[in-house]
Amino acid sequence: GVRMRMEGREEMQGAVGLRCTWDIPPPAGTQAKWVRLNVGGTVFLTTRQTLCREQKSFLCRLCQGEELQSDRDETGAYLIDRDPTYFGPILNFLRHGKLVLDKDMAEEGILEEAEFYNIGPLIRIIKDRMEEKDYTVTQVPPKHVYRVLQCQEEELTQMVSTMSDGWRFEQLVNIGSSYNYGNEDQTEFLCVVSKELYNSPNGLSSEPCHKAKV
Repeated sequence: GVRMRMEGREEMQGAVGLRCTWDIPPPAGTQAKWVRLNVGGTVFLTTRQTLCREQKSFLCRLCQGEELQSDRDETGAYLIDRDPTYFGPILNFLRHGKLVLDKDMAEEGILEEAEFYNIGPLIRIIKDRMEEKDYTVTQVPPKHVYRVLQCQEEELTQMVSTMSDGWRFEQLVNIGSSYNYGNEDQTEFLCVVSKELYNSPNGLSSEPCHKAKV
């Protein structure tokens, strides 16, 4: 009797060894491994294992036959009335866990579908990506402000040396002498300076006071 029991146990172990540890197949004949989905007229072929990666999803519940009596088309594919364009990336996410989009594909569209199919991790990834995009768009590029300062030749050095932080010297224009002080001609210059203004979050421009002589 002992020998029989041993043989029985070895057979059991052999049978268990054939199974994939995390994908225990259903009883033979009840559920096929491959699943056809007809999404808005486009047929997708995938496995039950892929669809059940996200346990709480609509797709997992659908292929387990839980409480969702979905219609099937003439080939036996589950009929789902959703946009097939966005279903490809959803299915690929379930296959390999990455969100891969064509450059002209709107993330809002994928988010809509991810929420419909109830795929939690994908919803989080898309929302993060959309927030990052919003953040980069809201960073306002700096504005350039130009000022023209008029001064005489002897005041130039002093004016340039006392320009406040952030102002950059751009150009000097000699406009000739317009005044006579006694016998001396004083050459007049126009001095062009520029500054970058960054819009701070509260909407006010940050600009230190200007010390140069005007």
